[in-house]
Amino acid sequence: MELNSLSAISPIDGRYRNTTAPLAAYFSEYALIKYRVYVEIEYFISLCEHPLPQLLNFDKNYTEKLRDIYRNFNEADAASIKEIEKTTNHDVKAVEYFIKKQFDAIGGLDDYKEFIHFGLTSQDINNTAIPYTFKLALTEVYHPEITNLVNQLKNFAIEWNAVPMLAHTHGQPASPTRLGKEISVFVERLEYQLGLLKAVPYSAKFGGATGNFNAHHVAYPQIDWKAFGNHFVNGVLGLHRSQYTTQIEHYDNFAAQCDALKRINNILIDLDRDMWTYISMNFFKQKIKAGEIGSSAMPHKVNPIDFENSEGNLGIANALFEHLAAKLPISRLQRDLTDSTVLRNIGVPVAHTLIAIKSTVKGLNKLLLNEAAINASLEANWAVVAEAIQTILRREAYPNPYEALKELTRTNTEVNAQTIAEFVDGLNVSETVKDEIKAITPRNYTGI
Repeated sequence: MELNSLSAISPIDGRYRNTTAPLAAYFSEYALIKYRVYVEIEYFISLCEHPLPQLLNFDKNYTEKLRDIYRNFNEADAASIKEIEKTTNHDVKAVEYFIKKQFDAIGGLDDYKEFIHFGLTSQDINNTAIPYTFKLALTEVYHPEITNLVNQLKNFAIEWNAVPMLAHTHGQPASPTRLGKEISVFVERLEYQLGLLKAVPYSAKFGGATGNFNAHHVAYPQIDWKAFGNHFVNGVLGLHRSQYTTQIEHYDNFAAQCDALKRINNILIDLDRDMWTYISMNFFKQKIKAGEIGSSAMPHKVNPIDFENSEGNLGIANALFEHLAAKLPISRLQRDLTDSTVLRNIGVPVAHTLIAIKSTVKGLNKLLLNEAAINASLEANWAVVAEAIQTILRREAYPNPYEALKELTRTNTEVNAQTIAEFVDGLNVSETVKDEIKAITPRNYTGI
């Protein structure tokens, strides 16, 4: 069966292909091969710019032609590398052979071909290409999408700033709040955690077979290869070179990024569940789209499916982020191969996260504020002003105010504006204090 959106096993390449398609440029097999080529070419150019004796005569006019190898890289090029791999049974070596063929096609570069992949092991390429693509994916796809979500929440926080709303703690009516403030809680949480995510360096390994530049040093002991590696990784690639490594990157910072993404996703799950609950309480209605069906059996239903879809995808993403963070920093001695197959999946949790973010935004865009229902819930819960009354009575040194309000409100009989007013009239306090208390309602007792 030909692979397409209907035959794909994973829904991120099937049902949700339109949503996740932008990530293919960073996490597909094609993308991995392309950026391996990118690293190899830029490494060769750096060797020429910090010349070894054998590269002193390299004609700098070839530099941009070499960069065209990755600039013009296409699926046919990737397929040719996969064809070479059938013989080499080694993916990075296949890239090296492909670039040598490109040198032949350009012409005049025969004397320099053996400096392609000079002194490197495959992980010098993988552990730079992969964090490079991860950085690009977060910068160019993830951050714009999550920023769009945060900005939507900011707009709601402003729009609903003055909307009083009954709060619920332990699922029970509690001191009123403002809807805009509750939205601002999520804005603050997301922005803070996004700041922590951005602060984590995109670490890369670059140092030869076991991290010591052994081959480089034995060939050219007079060259400061550590300085060269730092310049190449930090300056040319824009990553952060880990100074002491085994054959592979230790992945501690990548684990921190996974943990940060998981924390952000947890906040989104919390948001999804709150919005779902507000809809179930009728605080929000949802915009109806012509032709859409909420239930195959119940015509009246408009289900909060976007928040449910988001929550489900965030759960899958977090399970994978947790595994990546727990597994990748652990490798036997100087290297085992368990990181290789795991690394190939780093785009999967990012894809599920992207699906979730877009679903949450879609759900938020459907919300219609139902102030009538919000006001009705406040009016039906006058008992929540008991906190305000007993606090003022404490200020006035009234005897046992908490107990007095408990006796009034902790019953199965209705507490409303009238019963509160009658209670206040019976208090042994000044008329001024009584008027102050009577001015308190569930709608205006919302704090600051």
